[in-house]
Amino acid sequence: MSRSQPQGFTPTGTISTPKDRRRVVFATVVGTTVEWYDFFLYASAAGLVFGQLFFAPAGPGIAQILAFLTVGLSFLFRPLGAFLAGHLGDKYGRRVVLMLTLIMMGASTTLIGVLPTYEVIGVAAPVLLILLRVLQGISAGGEWGGAVLMAVEHAPKTKRSLFGASPQLGVPLGLLLASGMLGLMAVIAPGDAFFAWGWRVPFLLSFVLILVGYYVRKKVEESPVFVELAERKEQTRMPIVQLFRKHSLLVIIAAFVFAGNNAVGYMTTGGYIQRYATNPDGPLGLATADVLGAVTLSAITWLIFTWLGGWLGDKIGRRNTYIIGWLSMLVAIVALFPLVNSGSIVLLTIGLMLLTVGLGLTYGPQAALYAELFPASIRFSGVSIAYALGAILGGAFAPTIATALVDATGTTVSVTVYLAIMAVLGLVATMLLRDRSGIPLGPDHEAEQEVSPIRGLSKV
Repeated sequence: MSRSQPQGFTPTGTISTPKDRRRVVFATVVGTTVEWYDFFLYASAAGLVFGQLFFAPAGPGIAQILAFLTVGLSFLFRPLGAFLAGHLGDKYGRRVVLMLTLIMMGASTTLIGVLPTYEVIGVAAPVLLILLRVLQGISAGGEWGGAVLMAVEHAPKTKRSLFGASPQLGVPLGLLLASGMLGLMAVIAPGDAFFAWGWRVPFLLSFVLILVGYYVRKKVEESPVFVELAERKEQTRMPIVQLFRKHSLLVIIAAFVFAGNNAVGYMTTGGYIQRYATNPDGPLGLATADVLGAVTLSAITWLIFTWLGGWLGDKIGRRNTYIIGWLSMLVAIVALFPLVNSGSIVLLTIGLMLLTVGLGLTYGPQAALYAELFPASIRFSGVSIAYALGAILGGAFAPTIATALVDATGTTVSVTVYLAIMAVLGLVATMLLRDRSGIPLGPDHEAEQEVSPIRGLSKV
């Protein structure tokens, strides 16, 4: 073993002790949970209060669309975060990027919690809100790639999908915490009190969570794949240039795989269902606390099926797990709005929970699928940029599109068609890829990794 390798690493790119494996899993789960808590907290608040507090002069309908647009705006800056993080992660390591993104996300979220509203400082309020959301977008764009590669590159070959599901669990856990905290504050500070100060408390809590996440991540060693690259001085000087010169089509196909999942998932994580169901001027007018409770329960089932998706990815392959997930998702999409529009909080909850079956099965194995698509020397750039582009194509403006479709057509059937189209695009993109489960991830096997995973192509 090389003198510069961290203790516990083996030349095969795995961790030798169960204790170290548990530490990596725990750190990736905690870190991504904190990141996505911050990110989804904003989206939920945009659906519940930001339109009224920061964009009120535009009028009720336009104010809400503007609030949702700020949710989508951050996605446009995810590629910037992905480009920066990919470059830094492929040159300097996965670990340093994870620490930077965690701090940036937490600071932005905490500052939103103390931000004055339009009534207090006028137009400066929405401008500052948008600026802080942009910083969240840059952070989110860089976070995911580092977290999943730390998990997958540390994993035994036969458990990559399950290990890779650990940072994926941060999404439903983040939604669970964000919805749970907002729901709790809606009970503690109902009505006007929630608009006055109740919504701020979950944002301020981010400061505490960021300290916890930083402490946990600081104790995790660098990815063994990057350690090998660094020892050999084989880091790519311009990884992004190499990525797009050789693998641009692969990046686009991988982005569409995620876009289908992301568009459907953002019906809740983007705040659309919350706003649609609680809007006092809308067709349902359900209680805020009840709807947030339903979203919280759906986050639990999402968590379960994300873990199950990771486990299945190792048992039956990433691609097969995805196909089952897409088919499940299409069934749930058709059932969603009939259940939501029933006006029953129980049926709304069932509709959201059904949706999480397909969401989990098409999210759990994603980390392993993505990591196995790209060569080691440009892997961070590849997975980060594909993920960021998929987020733009999918979830970025899904709530805004859904709102505009209902306003234009007067029916949620149009939203169902839109979501079904996105799911079918994800299914088609998945079918275009070969399953590369178990392919060696280390720098010794770059030639094998360079062979195109796109069906019908031999070389990229």
